Amino acid sequence: MLDPAIQARITHIKAPGRSAVTDNAPVEATVKQVIEAVRQRGDAALRDYSREFDKIEVEHFEVSAAERQAAVDALDPQTRADTEFAIERVRAFAEAQRATLLPLEIEALPGLHLGHRIIPIARVGAYVPGGRYPLLSAPVMTIVPAKVAGCDEVIACLPPGAHPAMIAGCHLSGADRIFRVGGAQAIAAMAYGTESIPAVDKIFGPGNAFVNEAKRQVFGLVGIDQLAGPSEIFVVADETGDAVTIAIDLLAQAEHDVRTRVGLITTDRALAEATLAEIERQLPNLPTAGVAGPAWRDYGEIVLCQDEATMLAYSDFIAAEHLEVHTSDAHATAAKLRNYGSLFIGVSASVVYSDKCCGTNHTLPTMAAGRYTGGLWVGSYLKTCTHQWLDERGIAAVAPPAIRQSTSEGLEGHRRAAALRLAPQQLLAELGV
Repeated sequence: MLDPAIQARITHIKAPGRSAVTDNAPVEATVKQVIEAVRQRGDAALRDYSREFDKIEVEHFEVSAAERQAAVDALDPQTRADTEFAIERVRAFAEAQRATLLPLEIEALPGLHLGHRIIPIARVGAYVPGGRYPLLSAPVMTIVPAKVAGCDEVIACLPPGAHPAMIAGCHLSGADRIFRVGGAQAIAAMAYGTESIPAVDKIFGPGNAFVNEAKRQVFGLVGIDQLAGPSEIFVVADETGDAVTIAIDLLAQAEHDVRTRVGLITTDRALAEATLAEIERQLPNLPTAGVAGPAWRDYGEIVLCQDEATMLAYSDFIAAEHLEVHTSDAHATAAKLRNYGSLFIGVSASVVYSDKCCGTNHTLPTMAAGRYTGGLWVGSYLKTCTHQWLDERGIAAVAPPAIRQSTSEGLEGHRRAAALRLAPQQLLAELGV
């Protein structure tokens, strides 16, 4: 809930028409039914749902090597070159991130050795949405970091009606196996496994409300990256902001989905009013206005703040998936922000660059999850697992307090396990062994 003191210092020049939280469709029961059917009936259930939801009869779920190559060969040369450019940029950034994650070995006390290893998750699943458009960046963002992390096997699932270029994108990104199955049923298949699709250890990738709910329901049996809702973009701006640029950036993200959340948070009334007018001016000339228009009408927001502190506080409350900073000193403003999925510092840093090809990942937290987590990155595919080993000096240091703590907690088994290492003959005599 927004702090009342902050609420008192903001004015909505345009308020959202609907709530992105309460508008989540009641899909829980449907998804539960789908998951159970796939768990019980495997491939047969997948075929039934492909007919029901996708209107496609699928004979073989796995895309063959020949089909993968044909999809790549069918790519327009420039499209392939651009896809490979994006792959290289994402790979380079993921490799740089991976290099920061190092194993650890320390001698915390004489004879007490502690450490951790960085271990890739063995088998991961990448859900690749079919979506409204063939988004070639989607497989790049979920598959390439997995390969950089060193996962043994990457399983990609995409709707059977997805554009063939999406198969090419999965192949070029490094997917080990690709399957034609989408929706909640794909999540269930990757969680439980079927005759055709192996069960994975963790599932990655965004999707619609049914996919999101399916990930929520299978979490625990498998890991998931995050629960991602509709896309979001907000801009924080002072009087130096440009209404035309802000309107273009907001509408660019709004064309993703009719439930996209877009907004401007500013300290300048003139900019707020000019941006509102500019969006209304640009919308009729936008070919995707059929999507962007409802998103702006229902979820668009322009907030006028009394001062910079209020602007920053409201932005941190929203914790937008994509957050652009358009201020006179964008780097200084950025340093004061805490909650966001990914930050775009200065007017030159458009969200579209990250969405497509600059190297940072576009799979990011939504619905204020930026308050507690960041976006997808190479570390999401790795486990940091600790270990320890002791010699006599280490035992002498840690056994006595462990024995005392176990005794005070009434855990006799714990006490004995600790005492055995410190004074084995004494404990064995005590036990009559």
